[in-house]
Amino acid sequence: MFKKVLIANRGEIAVRVIRACKEWGISTVAVHSDVDADSMHVRLADESVCIGSHQPQNSYLNIGAIMSAVDLTGAEAIHPGYGFLSENAKFAEVVQKHGIKFIGPSAELIRQMGDKIEAKKIAKKYGLPIIEGSEGGVKSFDEAKNICAKIGFPVLIKAAGGGGGKGMKIVEKESELENLFLTAKSEAKKYFGNDELYIEKYFKHPRHIEVQILSGKNRTVHLQERDCSVQRRHQKLIEETPSPVLSDEIRDKLLKSTVNMVEKLGYEGAGTIEYIYEDGKFYFLEMNTRVQVEHPVTEVVTGIDIIKEQLWIAFTGNTALEQSDISPRGHAIECRINAENPSKDFQPSPGTISVCHLPSGFRTRVDGAIFQGCKITPYYDSLIAKLICHGRNRQEAIQRMNRCLNEFVIEGIDTTVELHKKLINHEKFINSNFDTNWLSKEKII
Repeated sequence: MFKKVLIANRGEIAVRVIRACKEWGISTVAVHSDVDADSMHVRLADESVCIGSHQPQNSYLNIGAIMSAVDLTGAEAIHPGYGFLSENAKFAEVVQKHGIKFIGPSAELIRQMGDKIEAKKIAKKYGLPIIEGSEGGVKSFDEAKNICAKIGFPVLIKAAGGGGGKGMKIVEKESELENLFLTAKSEAKKYFGNDELYIEKYFKHPRHIEVQILSGKNRTVHLQERDCSVQRRHQKLIEETPSPVLSDEIRDKLLKSTVNMVEKLGYEGAGTIEYIYEDGKFYFLEMNTRVQVEHPVTEVVTGIDIIKEQLWIAFTGNTALEQSDISPRGHAIECRINAENPSKDFQPSPGTISVCHLPSGFRTRVDGAIFQGCKITPYYDSLIAKLICHGRNRQEAIQRMNRCLNEFVIEGIDTTVELHKKLINHEKFINSNFDTNWLSKEKII
């Protein structure tokens, strides 16, 4: 196994990777910005290197500084976590050229699957159903107009080079098209440096379903699916597994189709294929070539440590798992705890945590990097912790989540804890009678 791994990330995912490395007996290197010097991931790592100032482009997005930290510490491999450089093909390429192992797929696969237009073509080639829309990038308004006339309104405009809701616009009718098309193009250029867009049919009542895979040179296995349909502004709030809306027949078809595509790709590592699901049919959305924020719900129902498996695949090239090794049990739910004020349009809430009490107990897990006295800065993503509860069934998982949210105490900053209490006790959530548009249509808080 690797002797030393550098984690090119921060916060809860850096802590998560450090813990997995320690269980393998791997020495760890944390990188950090100037404002993160006292953070949890720095405290837990065996070594740490300051790589720049608080602006992400000067630190966590600074490829040169990260590679200097590798040279300084003698790390053999880099785990990118999620976000930042985790799906940056150039970063993976630089790492590989320096003879360092990038814990993830090849740069070429990251590039292919990171381009949503190219990914759609690949999915179609390997037999996955795709959403009706543009075959390639849409460069002009006239081209957009012709595509919309063909597939009909409403449509969804998306940035080819990014995600997270940036550069994404819903167009209900033709009179809105020009303004929203130009706005999406501007946002795509601003956030991703690429103003290429694509257009596809918009679903009014979709569920967001994703399949977790682990793949090596020897085989590809799935760890079943997750339902990530509780969202606001296209960003996930609550995730669960298994999906409460899939029949056994649909689930079996979804999982087999996904494994078939990933095997043909020649993919190595952990990955997630995301789908839109509506009226008994699923459609390929995108592939994430990294570990997902919501991976813990899969871990607690399967008993598989996805990060440790990533490390093993990166070191050996193969997965140690057979499909028969994976026997999911029960139901798991994850609530993302963000430093935000939901009553003020989810305004970020930086500050110092004055009181911090994390819930615990039977089948309860908290993934985070927070502690009393911890400073939450305004410079990075507002996710501060993830609460994961496992039950024998969905009802018990909800009951346990209820208990844990009531135990969760964070003072000094605003958080989404109170919002989650309302969401999981809402009749629509309890009955699984919701879609990705639920929170945009109904005021919960």
